[in-house]
Amino acid sequence: MAQQAVDRDEESKGSELSAVERLPELTKQEKDAVEATSRPNAALIHETIRAEGEAELRRTVSALLLSGLAAGLSMGFSFTTEALLHSSVAPGPEGALISHFGYTVGFLIVVLGRQQLFTENTLTPVLPLLHNRDQETFGRVLRLWAIVLLANLAGACIFAAGLTYTHLFGSDVERSMVELARPLLQFGFGTTVVKAVFAGWLIGLMVWLLPSSEGSRPLIIIILTYVVSLGGFAHVIAGSVDGLFLVFHGEASVADFFARFFFPTLLGNVAGGITLVAALNYGQVAPQLK
Repeated sequence: MAQQAVDRDEESKGSELSAVERLPELTKQEKDAVEATSRPNAALIHETIRAEGEAELRRTVSALLLSGLAAGLSMGFSFTTEALLHSSVAPGPEGALISHFGYTVGFLIVVLGRQQLFTENTLTPVLPLLHNRDQETFGRVLRLWAIVLLANLAGACIFAAGLTYTHLFGSDVERSMVELARPLLQFGFGTTVVKAVFAGWLIGLMVWLLPSSEGSRPLIIIILTYVVSLGGFAHVIAGSVDGLFLVFHGEASVADFFARFFFPTLLGNVAGGITLVAALNYGQVAPQLK
């Protein structure tokens, strides 16, 4: 029994060795060079994001409100830029491929500007919760989600109202906005949930990839959010600008917006971010963290 315990202890120590430490034939300089050129492993990415999550959970209410409001306003530039491109390019599949790039603009502003976006928070603060598993952390996560979601929605509402009542753009652009926003409310509850799961999954993956992307962060953001737009996947904040524009434009009711878009999209985004990204990626690194 004692020997088995020793063997298990040795095996545990061996499993904790890094890849470089498993190469004893290398000199210290060679090991340093290998580590410098190696990609960060999953455990390091997890701990980087968890540290960010711990910091976010300790931010004040006012800081979260202002950052969330800024993110909601910034997401309006996705809708605006997409409509500007849509009204400028020739109709057809080729034009659609170009206009989808406009959708990425709001995400670039929010993510690189470190603003609080609800769908990012389906991963970042959830990792501390999975790690700590206590009521205090759970309460902080719910507090963060409620504040950020409300602030994001308020920002989206203000931006949509501004687009509608200021008539900042010409009639061609406004027609493009209506045309781009209409499909948002054309699907049933179940279909919207599924579309939202894919969006939450992709945004969660984006957050997971960013710590190891170094100088290619803008490219990661553009690629993954472009796929969200190209696939017609539902994002609760970016889509809220579109949906509320339809409400202010008289194309939909408030009840339609919440029942046919907001609630099913919220459900799907949370499921995609937590289940398919946070839980799975935590599961793969949990043995190393222990």
